[in-house]
Order: sequence, then structure tokens, then C-alpha cells
Amino acid sequence: MTAPGRRSSTFTRLLRHGFTDPSAAEKLLETPELSAVRSDPVLLEALGATADPDLALHGLVRLLEAQPTPTARRELFDTLIASKPLRDRLLGVLGASAALGDHLARHAGDWHALVTYEPRDLHRDVADFERGLADADDPVSLRVAYRRCLLSIAARDVCGTIGVVETAAELADLATATLRAALRIACAAAPEDAERCRLAVIAMGKCGGHELNYVSDVDVIFVAEPAPGADGEPGDETKALRAATRLASHLMRICSETTVEGSIWPVDANLRPEGRNGPLVRTLSSHLAYYQRWAKTWEFQALLKARPVAGDAELGRRYVEALAPLVWQAAERENFVADVQRMRRRVVENIPADEVERELKLGPGGLRDVEFAVQLLQLVHGRADPSLRSGTTLDALKALAAGGYVGRADADQLAESYRFLRFVEHRIQLYQLRRTHLLPADEAGLRRLGRSLGLRADPVTELTRAWRRHTGVVRRLHEKLFYRPLLDAVAQLAPGEARLSPEAARERLVALGYADPAAALRHLEALASGVTRRAAIQRTLLPVLLGWFADSADPDAGLLNFRKVSDALGKTPWYLRLLRDEGAAAENLARVLSAGRLAPDLLMRAPEAVALLGDGTGDGSGLAPRGRAQLEQEVLAAVGRAESAEQGVTAARGVRRRELFRTAAADIIGSYGTETRPAEADQGALVDRVGAAVSDLTAATLAGTLRAVVREVWGDTLPTRFAIIGMGRFGGHELGYGSDADVLFVHEPREGVDEREASQAANRVVAEMRRLLQAPSADPPLLIDADLRPEGRSGPLVRTLTSYAAYYRRWSLVWEAQALLRAEPVAGDEDLGRRFVELIDPLRYPQGGLGTDAVREIRRLKARMEAERLPRGADPKLHTKLGPGGLSDVEWTVQLLQLRHAAEVPGLRTTRTRAALAAAAGAGLVAEDEAAILDEAWVLATRVRNAVMLVRGRASDTFPTQPRDLAAVGRYLGYGPGHVGDMLDAYRRTARRARSVVEDLFYGS
Repeated sequence: MTAPGRRSSTFTRLLRHGFTDPSAAEKLLETPELSAVRSDPVLLEALGATADPDLALHGLVRLLEAQPTPTARRELFDTLIASKPLRDRLLGVLGASAALGDHLARHAGDWHALVTYEPRDLHRDVADFERGLADADDPVSLRVAYRRCLLSIAARDVCGTIGVVETAAELADLATATLRAALRIACAAAPEDAERCRLAVIAMGKCGGHELNYVSDVDVIFVAEPAPGADGEPGDETKALRAATRLASHLMRICSETTVEGSIWPVDANLRPEGRNGPLVRTLSSHLAYYQRWAKTWEFQALLKARPVAGDAELGRRYVEALAPLVWQAAERENFVADVQRMRRRVVENIPADEVERELKLGPGGLRDVEFAVQLLQLVHGRADPSLRSGTTLDALKALAAGGYVGRADADQLAESYRFLRFVEHRIQLYQLRRTHLLPADEAGLRRLGRSLGLRADPVTELTRAWRRHTGVVRRLHEKLFYRPLLDAVAQLAPGEARLSPEAARERLVALGYADPAAALRHLEALASGVTRRAAIQRTLLPVLLGWFADSADPDAGLLNFRKVSDALGKTPWYLRLLRDEGAAAENLARVLSAGRLAPDLLMRAPEAVALLGDGTGDGSGLAPRGRAQLEQEVLAAVGRAESAEQGVTAARGVRRRELFRTAAADIIGSYGTETRPAEADQGALVDRVGAAVSDLTAATLAGTLRAVVREVWGDTLPTRFAIIGMGRFGGHELGYGSDADVLFVHEPREGVDEREASQAANRVVAEMRRLLQAPSADPPLLIDADLRPEGRSGPLVRTLTSYAAYYRRWSLVWEAQALLRAEPVAGDEDLGRRFVELIDPLRYPQGGLGTDAVREIRRLKARMEAERLPRGADPKLHTKLGPGGLSDVEWTVQLLQLRHAAEVPGLRTTRTRAALAAAAGAGLVAEDEAAILDEAWVLATRVRNAVMLVRGRASDTFPTQPRDLAAVGRYLGYGPGHVGDMLDAYRRTARRARSVVEDLFYGS
């Protein structure tokens, strides 16, 4: 016995050999069966070479104890000492797999399967595995035989006799043999069913691709035909399908059900047509009909790996041959690439947040990124190049590199990282033979995993470093893989390197959504060719930018606009540095340039505004809206430096152009950033932000124009006090990109000035402001609309405050009181503006509310307006302003509530629609749920109008008719490719619900 506090020499040796619990190991070595190990450095060293020496030793003890006789125990021990191949295999398995250690403890003689070491043993095939399963005649014996075969694969894997690719292929071959054995057992149990049908089992997924994991669902599709009768004619199809379904179901149960020996693996048939809702077995003609008419893009992607593995070989071959043409036509489908990439994003989004960083398969930079990238390129180019039609990822990647579809260096890096990730996946699953793709969370698990990969010095640190490096490589190359070869094809900077042919380059661009691939290639050549620093940076940026352009509704416009901006700013040192170094700046620019016409047009007029997308932080904080006071200060300063009114207004327009771009860019980035629609609260915030920003900008522009006009004609002081009152959406802080500025003009003669002179001055100011603002310009127009003034177009453009008071006292109509609900001073003399508001408050917030006649008149006016102004031929249900549930419905309903109750409810005394609606709900005038419905409809209609202006560059109250423009509006609203119909349905549904509330609140029905 070792004295207390002292470590024995055995303890020290165990510690040196990698045992984490040397005390427990030392006790195990004191058992009679293992006493010789203590004095045998070879065996102790072999234990120390395993992934988990403690686990290996414990498994060896259990295996020795399980031997039925002392003689059998002695035979195992002596063979273990004498045979290095057995020693390495057996201890390697015991140290890597607790589950296979359990199997050996239950089946003590199966260690003999690891004794053989012959050249043919290195390349086992389906026939070898079939021989190993030949004696299995029931589910239990099949499971035992399957584990015995699995043991031989794992032994060669952990010893490095076969690599990760061969391991995956052998696992797929073992699965094939197992499916055949299971079908044989099922047929033996129901021979009459077997005689009635021809059944073929088609492997899909990793099994079909010869790249199976240790533990994975085996994806299959079943196809059947009636067996010929005695007369040679096919039998009854219905009976044959029923028989085949029973056989297929039995096969699935044999493999999937848990017995005393555990289960083999689940057989998953959910990749079949219609998934779980479709019949388990179909005829070949039924399969064809489905794929020709109904199949989605991902279903053709899945068929890349289809391979007949069991049952009727000739029928399986016909199935694959019949569907192959459809697979290779999939890239011609509308939104093909977007469908594939959207499915990939959806997979990532469904990973629990606390598991993303440990996800080998589905996480960013994981196995699925490699597989999706390779499959996408196969489908695009496999139509014309049969060499790409492999179901095995690494074989397909090698073929893509050989054909120039992927850069060789990129392909080599990607293949290396893929092998590493598959290697890690295999070793994780081997431990417990459980289906998992997560790195262990505990240090002991990470240590065992690291050692199983051959990392010895510091297994945990080395494993973590390697994992991050390889996932980083995959993340970096995932997008680059699509686009880098396009640049190589036009730049031609690597002589001798296989590169995309012009036709292949055009194919790829078309598949990625570019409608004019020839023009796209010209743009790429102009941007990326040459040996200048500028071209080199562009070649770094473009692979990622092209992906963002392709993710938009108009990739061609995005690329063209990027070329224009780069031509304008390419020689400016900060431009490319901003895009290269400042994080989100490049992505923000790509989103803005491909989202429609308005923002790019604004940017082309002032390319230096690109700097707003980075603002030195890379987070787009330069897009935060500026307040009215700050804007007005800048505009007035610019006007003050100008030599004439024209120059002053031009300067004000320059500020407006830049700030409109800032607002539009922020709106686009906030709306297009993800494929999921922003939450309702976020949508409302986006609408409020745009409305406030454009309204403040319009107010500052009018203030600057007023200053320019007054200074040119009168110097610093106008003969009359002058104020501009915002009306409609302007007064409500709700202007859209294409909105006119509804205003009233009010003046008051200064002391000692004749009223006639004052009136002439005020009218001249208005006329000159309108002339200057409406002068031809490439900037978005700013139209001043004064039609809401007393007497409308028939009345004077400008009135004195006294004249307004007289008119409203004697002649005011109910519609004018309603219009004044949104009146707010926006520019000019502040005191005069304040007194105008004091004048109109009693009119727009009448004591005692509205009489019955007034309510009836408002309803009549609304009906007349909709009847007269709704454009002929327009679909009322999709008209955002005048249609049912549109802006007019919501705003008139809210305004009626204000006219009736604002005198008693202070919260209703606001020019803002949403604020007034919230106040009405808070006061109990509207139910909370009804207020939410109206608010949602108003926000959605406003977002549609903003989207149309962003996309088309001109205002409209209806959805665009051009498919590409309509798709771009959909992207703004959060609807991905192919979901325009969903967007229109959602709008109709939202408007219909709002109209129902309006019928109740406005019309009293």
C-alpha cells in the first residue's frame, strides 16, 4: 500500500499517460484481470493514446468481466498484448465510444470482429456488410449485427486506417445493406405482399450522397409498381400500392423501433412528395406528375442525392433517370437562388440562441453552409456540365474547381474545413451514438473530443482554435464561392487557372437574379479589372456586394448604381476605405442602391453622401435624423452665404437632397435588413421617423426659401409679419417622400405700414417662393399646395390674421374646421403663428362637439370625395388613400372623434393621427382592439406609399403594376421573393378589418 499523502509510481505514470482520474484507474488496475497492465508499458501506453484513457480502461474491465469463461478472458488478454492492430482498434473504440463499450459488454464475443487486418478490410463495400447481416432474421438480431459492423468501421476510423470521407461512405454502405436486410425481413413476414408489388427504396440526403454520419436519420423515398401477373400483365395498381405501403412501413419499423438492443436509426420518408401529408408510396408516374407540377425548389435540391439502394434495382434506376431532367432544370425556376438562400436562412433562424455558437451542422460557417453552396452551384451549372452531377459534396466541389466554377484555392480551403467539421461531427456522435451536432459544453467533453482528433498538448484550447478557424473559413468563402469566379472571369489576373466560361458566367448571373447578365459582366469588368489598388479593393468588396445585390428585387440596378457611385468617387481616398473598413457601410450601400430609384437618384446627385452610411463607426449611425432646429440653422446659414435668392434656394435644395437621402437610406436599411417583417411597433416607429424627418426638412426648406426671398427684395425686414402654417400631412408631421406641402399663408402689417402695401409684399413673397421651389430641377419637387385656404382656389393666397378671423367667424364650413385640425405653424414669424393657432382652436375644438347636421355633412363630403377622386379603373381595395380601410377612412374617423370630443379631452388636441387615435383609446372613446386595428391599417398604408416612392421615384397611392417594382415594394414590406401575393392579401385583410371598424365608428352602423 502507498503511504497516505504519497503518490505511487503507477499513479504518476497514469497521470503522465493522460488519465484524468488516476486514483480510480489505479484501483481498476489492482483487479486480478488487469494486474499485468501495471507492468506492461505497451498496454498502458496504448490506453494513454486513446481519446479518453479513463473511459477506455473502464470499458476494457467491463469487457474482460463479460467474458463467459476464464479461458475466454485469457484469450482476449493475450491477443490484446500480442496484436498491435487489435490493441489499437479495441482500445481506440473503447476510449472514443461509451456506447460501443456498452455493446461489447453485452456481446462479449464481438471483439473478434476487430482481429482481422487485411488489405481488403480497408475498403469494405455493401456486399461485405450484407454478408455481416446475412444471418439476421428479426429486428433484434439485425440490431446486434448492425452494431457489430459499426464496430469495425469505428475501429478503423479511430485508428486512422480510413479517413473521414471513407468513414462516411462506409456508413452509407452499411445503411444500404441494413435497408436491404430490413426489406428482406419485411418481405419474409408478408410474402403475399412481396409478390404483389415491385418496391424500390431511394436513399436521399447523406445516405444517398455516400456521406452518412454515425447517427443520422436515413432519408428515403419509396416508389412502387404492380408486379406482373402470371400472364405477364401488370397487376392491380391499388392493391400493389397497399402491399408496398405495408412493406415500406414494416421496413421503417424494423430500423426505427427501440428494442432491448436499442434502435438502428430512424428511417425518414418526409422528403417524399407532399411530405408527411402525402402517401408513403407512389408509383413512378405519380412521382413524376408531382415534381412536374407542384414541387418546390428545395425538393429538386434534395433530389441531387437520390440513389436507389434497396428493393427493385431496375425500378429504382428508372426513378432516378426519369427525375434527373427535372432536377437540372430547377435553376430556371423563378426566384431559384432566393428560394435556396431563404431556406438556409430559415434554418439558421430556428437554432436556439444559446446553441448557435456550438452548432456544427446548421450554424453560420457550419456543414450546411458548405453543402448549400455546393448544391446551388451544381444546380446552376449542372444543366450544361454532367461532370458536376455528383451526390457527394466533396466530389462535387472537386468537379466545380476543375471546371473553373469555383477557384481552386477556395475549393481546397473549403474542402479542408468541411473534412474537419465532418471529422468533429463523427467523433461527437460516436461517443454516445446519439444524433447531435453540438460541440460539448463541458470541459471534459471538449478534452475527449480534442484528444480524439489527435490534439494532445492542450486539447481544449487547440480544438476551440481550430473550430473557430474552420468555421471562419466557411463563413468567408460561403458567399465568395458564388461571386469570386465571376470576377476572375472578367479580370483575368491568374493565367493558367481554370475560369468560368462567358456562358457559365451568364448562367450564374441569371440564376442569381440578374436580368441583363451581359451588362452585369461589363460592369464587373470595369470595376475589377486591372492591377490598381482601386481594382484590388473592388475585387475584395464585390463578392459580398454582389450577394447583397442578388438578395434584392433588382440586382441589375444595384450593380449599375454601384458602378456609377464608384466612377464618381473611386479616386476619392476615403470612399473605398469606408466600404472596406467600416463594417456595415458596404452592406448599407448595397441595400440602398438596389432598393429602388429614389435613394440612388439622390445619391448620384451628391455621391459624397455615401459617407453617411458609415459615419466613422460602421453602424450607420450617420443616418440618425436631424432635428428641425438643426436643419433650419444649416439651411439659413447656407442661404445667408448665397449671393442671390436663386442661389440661396439651390443651397437649401442641396441640404434637402442630402437629408432626404439620409432619411430614405435609414428607412431602407431598417425595412430591408431582414427577411422577416419588423414588429408592428417597429413599423410604426419607421413611419413616424420618416414622417417627422421629411416634415422637419420641408419646414426648414420653406424657412430658408422665405429668408432668401425676403433678403433679396426687402433686405432683413419684410413690411409685414409673415407666417407659414402647415396643413394636412405636413402639419401632422406625416409627410411622405412624394407628398405635397399643404400650407396656409398669414400676414399682419407692421406698425405704420399700409395694409395694401403689406398685402402686396406678402403676395409677392408667396409667388416668388413658389416660383423658386418649382423651378425645373433634378431634385425631387417640393410643391406648395394652398388649396385648403378659405374659399379654396377662389380665395386669396394670403390673408391677414384679421381677415382669417372674419372669415372663420362668418363663413367657415365644417370641412374647414376639420382641415384646421392639422394646422401647425412651420416657418416665419413665430408669434404670428402662435396667434393664428389661438384663433382657430375654438373652431377646430368646438365646445359641445358637433351637431347632427355637421356630422351628416362630414359623412357626405367623405363619400363625395371618394366617388370623385378615386381613379377610374383602380382597384379600390388596393388604393391606399381612398380605398376601404385606407388612409382616408382612418384619418376621417380620427378627425370626427377630435371634432366631437377634443374640447373635453386635451389629448385629442394634436395634429398627429396616431397620437390622436391613442388618446381616443386612452379616453375610452375607442376600444383598444379597434384602435390597434385602425393604427395598423394607417401604418401599413403609409408604408406602402413610402415604398412606392422609394421604388419608382414618383408618388402613387396604388401598388405598382410592373412585377419587378411590385417585388421591390414587397421586399421593403418584408416579403421575400415569390410572396407578392401574400403581401397583397395581407394588405386587403388589414384594410378590410379597418373598414369594419370605420363602419362602426364613423358611419355609426
